Order: sequence, then structure tokens, then C-alpha cells
Amino acid sequence: MRRYGPALVLVLCAAAVLRISLFSELYLRYVQQGLRPYLVASGALLLALGIARAVAAGRPAGREHRGEDEHPHDHGHGHGHDHDQDHGHEHGHSHSHSPRVAWLLVVPALALLLFPPPALGSYSAERESARQAAEGIGTFPALPAGEPVDLTLGEFSSRAMYDSGRTLKGRTIRMVGFVTRDDSGTWYLTRLQITCCAADARPDKVEIRGADAPPVDNWVSVTGTWVPKGRLGSDEAWPPVLAAIDVRNIEQPENPYEKR
Repeated sequence: MRRYGPALVLVLCAAAVLRISLFSELYLRYVQQGLRPYLVASGALLLALGIARAVAAGRPAGREHRGEDEHPHDHGHGHGHDHDQDHGHEHGHSHSHSPRVAWLLVVPALALLLFPPPALGSYSAERESARQAAEGIGTFPALPAGEPVDLTLGEFSSRAMYDSGRTLKGRTIRMVGFVTRDDSGTWYLTRLQITCCAADARPDKVEIRGADAPPVDNWVSVTGTWVPKGRLGSDEAWPPVLAAIDVRNIEQPENPYEKR
């Protein structure tokens, strides 16, 4: 088992990476969609290295066989001394290439294979204070025709807080996110935005009025109208508000994050 241990670790890591990136959409819980090819390539490389390591481990020790053939008539103390020395060297060499700490890599690999962690949710959103969108106050393009208009939370927040043209006024908006709630009982439609991966996620949220709060972390589709709040670009304008007309429970999307 010690001989094939490194190969097994590599193969398990490869299987975990390929399981979430090649054979499912689970990778979207952790990284942006554009990183999928790199994950697949990494998994394939780890698999190739694991197979190569297993093949190398299964080969006979040619050096030992050559030593016996080249010195068939050596006897006595000298031979015994050489044998002990070689044995000790090989034993130490084996340990140096198979450190026990490497087996710790099996734990996250098995976790991804058997129990993939869920996408970030309300806990992560509540750990970071609200940040305002990067755009300055100005005009925004007109919203497309038709009702309701589907917007991301980031798009809605930017228009609600910075759009001097008030393009949201009088329009019916539909957005998708998960439910969070504060200590006062106010509930929010929330979505986490990422630039690269889940490690840089930050929350975007919209206060929902006029509808009972679903359970925290439930994914919902909310249709409603914008409620102006505070002066454009001010702290009072955050978070923006939507008066709900319809709230529906939905399944979590394959990609639970919005791109910044």
C-alpha cells in the first residue's frame, strides 16, 4: 500500500476535480464558468500523473537485480555490510518520497467526491457589510420593452441608487435570489457576486416589502415594482426596495452567483 500511496492520492484528487468540473456543474458553486476548462485540464493532468506513478511503482527494482548478477561470488562480511547499507538506503528513500502528511489530501478529495460543499448562502452574505455599486450617478440605457423585466440584483441596485433618469419608475421587475433576514424581521432578496471564485464573493441585496418572508436560504423569484428611497448615491438609498407583487419558490440555479 505504501508503494502505491502517492498514486492513489493523485488519482483521488483527479477524480474529485473531474467530478465537479467535467461530469457535473458543481464547479459553479466555487468558481466562475470560464474557469471550467482549466479545472478539467488540471484533473486530467493529475490523473495522468497518478497513473504514471502507479506504473513506476509497479516496476521491479532493477538496481537490486543488477547488483546480484554483477557480484555473484561476493561472500562474507563485506557482502553482508553492503546489503544492510543498501537496505537502509532504500528504506529511507521510500519514506522521503511518501510522507505521511500527503495522505491529508485524501480528506478534501473524498469530501468533493462524496459530499460537495453547498454554494455560499445567507451566512456569507451577512458577514460582509453592504457595498455600493461602482458606477457614479448618471444616466442608464432604457430598459427593454415588455413586462416584467428580468434584471440581476446588481443591475437593479445600480439603477435604483445611481440612475438620474429613473428608468425603473413604473416598470415591473423580476429578480431571482435567496432569502436573508435581519434582526428586525425585514427580509431581503440576496445574491452573491464573484469576480473569480467563491473566495472573493460579496453580497448584493434588495429589501422586499408587501410579502411574507419565505424561510431563510430559500431560493425565490420575486416580481414587483421599485420603491424610491433616499437621495441618489447616499447611504439612505441602500439597500434598494422592491414592493412585491408575486413571490415564488424556485430551485437553486446551476450557477448561484452573479458576475461582477
